[in-house]
Amino acid sequence: MQTADAVVIGGGVIGTSIAYRLAEHRKVVLIEKGEIGAQTSGACDKAIFLQSKKPGFPIKLANASRRIYENLEDELEASIEFKKDGGMIVIEKESHLPFMKDFIKKQNKAGIDVKLLDRKESLAWQPSLSSHIAGSAYSKEDAEVNPLLLSQGFAEASKRKGVEIQTHTEVTDIAVNHGKVIGVQTDKGYIATELVVNAAGPFAPKIAEMAGIGLTIMPRRGAILISEKVKPLIHGNILCSQYIAAKHLEESNSNDPPYGIGLSLGQTESGNLLIGGSREFKGFDKAVEPEVLSAIAAHANRIAPALKQIRIIRTMVGFRPFTGDGLPIIDESRDVKGFIIAAGHEGDGIALAPITGVLVASLADNNSNYKDLLEPLRMNRMQAV
Repeated sequence: MQTADAVVIGGGVIGTSIAYRLAEHRKVVLIEKGEIGAQTSGACDKAIFLQSKKPGFPIKLANASRRIYENLEDELEASIEFKKDGGMIVIEKESHLPFMKDFIKKQNKAGIDVKLLDRKESLAWQPSLSSHIAGSAYSKEDAEVNPLLLSQGFAEASKRKGVEIQTHTEVTDIAVNHGKVIGVQTDKGYIATELVVNAAGPFAPKIAEMAGIGLTIMPRRGAILISEKVKPLIHGNILCSQYIAAKHLEESNSNDPPYGIGLSLGQTESGNLLIGGSREFKGFDKAVEPEVLSAIAAHANRIAPALKQIRIIRTMVGFRPFTGDGLPIIDESRDVKGFIIAAGHEGDGIALAPITGVLVASLADNNSNYKDLLEPLRMNRMQAV
């Protein structure tokens, strides 16, 4: 029988970040049913957007994570392709201007440096955009990172701290005795432990159920088109105001786009364009309908006509862990001592991965260093969802 001070379930950017931080004072085992970063973390874009976050606590949380990114490559002793090239939210229609002007005003008040650019200024920065756009919101504080390199960077740095990583290993049960975690059963064997961290993303409810805990997280399917390699076409990362409106407005209306389409556009180091995306509740069905992919392409082409002549070589589909209020759950179960949940980041997993590891370590150490960040992420807030 194997023993560990802590077992982390999930080998994406969240799980590897947590394992890395927990390993400071513990013997840690990380369990991943596939390869490191191969699930949600391997099917997303590369943006670290600050200006897209809701004012108030979400921005505060994202800012804390963004500060860690500044020195993370040196800390991990690895390249994660972290770039500070800024980000732009394209305002496609004049009708979106009032909402976006109010949005920018609130972001500035929250301490985020966001500027409203007119059509001419926007096209000077991003020549690939349509001449019919109304303008854009631009922030130099937005950045980008390679999600696969981020997961691998955390994983390799974790190994140097003594973390044992078990890939292609599936958790089959969580052993609980008198309201306390005592171990984890996998298809490869049993690990005795008094601390389990559920960082399984959209699969977190299944893991929680093994410990007798109900968890309100749903998989939200997103599809991204991947292009052939092309010369640098865009600067930084691009979203559109339709995406922001869908994210920030509490009530949907008849003008909501089909399939939750909203532009997210980035370019990898190798030159591939990542063109997103959709937001749908389809369970864990990866078979995206052709009309969804066509809608993503049509929306992107309308905003950035330069894309029309570029070939799409493949698509990728991921499941974002949706909580309903735009915030992840980072908390220890009140019913099962030693069972910590760190899931529900939806589309903010890349942006919030660094701070999530720090918060879980703080929670496990039972210190109050980050009480102001942990309190709004408690599980009990989900009771109303």
